[in-house]
Amino acid sequence: MASEITYAEVNFKNGSKSSGTNSASPAAPKERTTPHKSNPGFPKLLYPSLLILFLLLAISFCIAFIEKVWSCCPKNWRSFSSKCYFISTEAKSWHENEEDCSRMGAHLLVINTKDEQDFITQNLNERFAYFVGLSDPEGQRRWQWVDQTPYKESATFWHKGEPSDPKERCVMMNIRYSNWGWNDIRCDSLQMSVCEMMKIYL
Repeated sequence: MASEITYAEVNFKNGSKSSGTNSASPAAPKERTTPHKSNPGFPKLLYPSLLILFLLLAISFCIAFIEKVWSCCPKNWRSFSSKCYFISTEAKSWHENEEDCSRMGAHLLVINTKDEQDFITQNLNERFAYFVGLSDPEGQRRWQWVDQTPYKESATFWHKGEPSDPKERCVMMNIRYSNWGWNDIRCDSLQMSVCEMMKIYL
């Protein structure tokens, strides 16, 4: 009796391993599972950059906060903008008043704007006159501020008809007809004064 060979058909779930027409299909899942890396260095640079930006913003905020909150004037001085002002209560000559201001780390008042002039005059006693830091040392009508600020005719507040006398080489503020203004006067006359200094920043 002849031997019979029985062939069984075996089906492989993973597909054929032969080098047939579908040989490329097994590689497809491997490609899909490979992570996509377009720029591996980007996250490493992003976080330090954001951290530096945050720190710079925090520092800027702190500086602005400190300048706004922790600027101050000495006791009995008045504050306006970035400056402090002290109004004297004792009449002295222009030079004596300037020396008193200097001892306090300040100088006689220098007026740069109408707002500053208005602020100062609102705090003065109408019964008195007050020296400011403007003078004509050589009597040539060449006015000079004590802090070397340039003298500008466009930012002056002379009373009508002033300055009037070359022998009067110092300047004071007083009131005429309900208006405060500047008047030239002898430097050895005795008047009150206003001292000025920059605000103290802590």
